[in-house]
Amino acid sequence: MNTLDVRHYLLGLQGRIIAALEAEEGQPFATDGWTREPGGKLEGDGLSRLIEGGDLLERGGCNFSHVKGKTLPPSATQHRPELAGAPFEALGVSLVMHPRNPHVPTVHMNVRMFAALPAGLPPVTWFGGGMDLTPYYGVEDDARHFHRVNRDALAPFGPDKYPRFKMWCDEYFFLKHRNEPRGIGGVFFDDFAALGFEGSFSMMRAVGDAFISAYLPIVQRRRTTPYGEAERDFQAYRRGRYVEFNLVFDRGTLFGLQSGGRTESILMSMPPIVKWRYDWKPQAGTPEAKLYSDFLRPRDWLGEVAA
Repeated sequence: MNTLDVRHYLLGLQGRIIAALEAEEGQPFATDGWTREPGGKLEGDGLSRLIEGGDLLERGGCNFSHVKGKTLPPSATQHRPELAGAPFEALGVSLVMHPRNPHVPTVHMNVRMFAALPAGLPPVTWFGGGMDLTPYYGVEDDARHFHRVNRDALAPFGPDKYPRFKMWCDEYFFLKHRNEPRGIGGVFFDDFAALGFEGSFSMMRAVGDAFISAYLPIVQRRRTTPYGEAERDFQAYRRGRYVEFNLVFDRGTLFGLQSGGRTESILMSMPPIVKWRYDWKPQAGTPEAKLYSDFLRPRDWLGEVAA
């Protein structure tokens, strides 16, 4: 296990992503570094890169963190009970971008490594990550592009990876209490070590490296699409689903809060303007209704047409 190689990659990835988004936005992201000194619940450091009130991005953040803790929280051991109570080391990059234009989708991406350090035993290391897209006004070409880039990134690691991780994403980013997906999915994997340390690390890098080419072309195609107050209102309503998922189901949010992580960094995924309504449904035949009927359901985006 070489944690320094993983750290070096993740900081470089964060820098490349922020540089690409700053060029698209036209203004810089704020930089907020932090350190947790030894002796507390967590020790380590991190770097948060944030933007609020941009012309393109109403709110967005891309966080790097590298922490060590004395006891793995329940959210990290629910599938590995034998590691409950072990010390741990965790590092990763996580981002969420909430564009201002409702025709530009919200996007989430995360790549991470965990190492459990049980007493008297070798470290147990695994990787996780993925990315998913949450449109407010769906465009089929955008959905296919996003999935195609993810499929191609995972292809060198076996033909099973994209279908398996695509299904995992559909199942994970699902609001059970609403019986609906959060968006049009992407890929998601966790507790992954099947390719050994180097192979699994390489696969994680492939996913992280694919983010810019998966998302920026969609931004560039949709950022000048006209919109009005009605579209902004629907965007705010749909953002409520994003908040519900992150606070109720998201394992990364739960892990951060349960382990004593930095609250501002953990909750940077929240959108700035959100609305809820009682038992609201879109009018039949509208673009808003089409989001529900055509996009908020599991689809084989690359099998429905020639990929």
